[in-house]
Amino acid sequence: MKVLLTTLHSRYVHASLALPCLKAYCQSVCSSIDLLELTSGQPKENLLARIVAADAQVICFSVYLWNRVTILELVCCLKQIKPDCRIVLGGPDISFETADFFHRYPVDAIICGEGEVPLHHLLAAWQAGQQPHAIAGLQLPGADPCYNDSMLESLDMLPSPFAAGLVDLTRGLVYYESSRGCPYCCSFCLSARSRHVRSFSLERIKSDLDLLMQEQVPLIKFVDRTFNYDPQRTREIFRYILEHNKSSAFHFEIGAHLLDAPTLELLEQVPAGVFQFEIGVQSTVPATLNKVSRSVSLERLADNVRALSTRTRIHLHLDLVAGLPGGGLGDFLDAVDWTYALGADHLQIELVKLLPGTPLRLQADELQIHYDQAPPYTILSSPEWCFSDLERVRGIGRLNDLLVNSGKFPRLMERLMTVHGSLSRSLDDINTYWCEHGLYADSRSLRALAEELDGYLCRCFSGATLADLRESLARDYAHCERVVGGSAPAFFDQQLADAEQKQVRQRVKEYVTGLERDGKVQFFSSVFYQLPQAPGRRIIAFVYVAKTATGLEVKELLL
Repeated sequence: MKVLLTTLHSRYVHASLALPCLKAYCQSVCSSIDLLELTSGQPKENLLARIVAADAQVICFSVYLWNRVTILELVCCLKQIKPDCRIVLGGPDISFETADFFHRYPVDAIICGEGEVPLHHLLAAWQAGQQPHAIAGLQLPGADPCYNDSMLESLDMLPSPFAAGLVDLTRGLVYYESSRGCPYCCSFCLSARSRHVRSFSLERIKSDLDLLMQEQVPLIKFVDRTFNYDPQRTREIFRYILEHNKSSAFHFEIGAHLLDAPTLELLEQVPAGVFQFEIGVQSTVPATLNKVSRSVSLERLADNVRALSTRTRIHLHLDLVAGLPGGGLGDFLDAVDWTYALGADHLQIELVKLLPGTPLRLQADELQIHYDQAPPYTILSSPEWCFSDLERVRGIGRLNDLLVNSGKFPRLMERLMTVHGSLSRSLDDINTYWCEHGLYADSRSLRALAEELDGYLCRCFSGATLADLRESLARDYAHCERVVGGSAPAFFDQQLADAEQKQVRQRVKEYVTGLERDGKVQFFSSVFYQLPQAPGRRIIAFVYVAKTATGLEVKELLL
């Protein structure tokens, strides 16, 4: 019996962890198991042809919110092309279906929750020519749904898919799990279904990490829901990485409020660019945290994030979720400013998704939360949130990515925050302009984005404030993209006298003479009047040095 394990990734760089784990555990009962990792966005006919070409008798799909719709379309086609093939679905977006699902889709089995044990049971029965019986985690046509998991007694019972060579290490990113489960029960998270946390043995974790670090995988992303639930275990893994790492970077989802003094002290040793921490703030409203069963000390979280920001070189990514019960738009905008002030490198703003199987989705009727019934199940309205307020937050989140998280407009955003009084008010004001002019409809180049920002500035400000903001925009733009004289955007003042132009050329020549370079050097000059460090009419020459290894470097020469 030939089995195909397949899925659709949202991007090619992603490599599956679930499929190699399933093969590693199940190949003892079925030796012919193939893996096929595809990417969504390809024509459905191409995807279908790849799957049919595998010529498998059993086709198993790993289903997530980004691929559910396409996979169900593929399933219906496959049963017409290969009526005798058996189709199995598993994954977080398919684990909570009702019995009528089997009447709507030609599926032979659904794996619910953790997949190794139920898939092993299913394939063993089919391999032996028998009909499988329902167990926890396995849903069959005609049987009552059972949403409980069949969990491995010990995670070390799962053979390492890395040691077996089943994981594609060539994509630049590898997902890795050192534990399963979460000690918390946040109602918007699927992990709330079980507070039981299981860890692989430290011996197993170190063995896997040895292999990945030896292969110099560029980014190893831990998928543990709360990696640092056990401080001693956390420090041992951190310490092992620091002692043995060659060139890999590591991403962890952590609870900042759980960090203790010894862990913070250890983290001071982490070199720049090696660790990334994703920290879920989610909400700063006590009533909201209570309603979603999220037990977190915001004071300790804030103290520890500030400590990470000031004492370590770790890249910090903070998350906020809008639309949760217990607070509205005003509370959320305050949360944006509170979280931004902690000093993280990246602030992610998203609307809550009512994922299948989560307590919040089960409470939706009671809480009067309306949400999109199709993936990704985004909230549409609630007693605290009207649709227009949610759209404001969506716009603020997109602008935050474009203007703040991108790191392309630091001077402009700093000045706007001074003018408006906060980040949230700045983004909200830009969002109003963006919506009025229909600017979310299309993507745009960096220059087009800067010119739209200039349009916003000219529309909403005047006098010295406008001049100051436009000059901040100009400096930001000049540091992101080489500006060419004669075709520069309108927010640059290129009215230099002949003597000033000569002075600029002389200054650039002096600078370049003492410069070690392996590429081309170019420059562009502009007049400024509002420089904080040098008020009055001044000239900045932006010198662009092409570097083979690091790309374009920009140096400001003030005249």
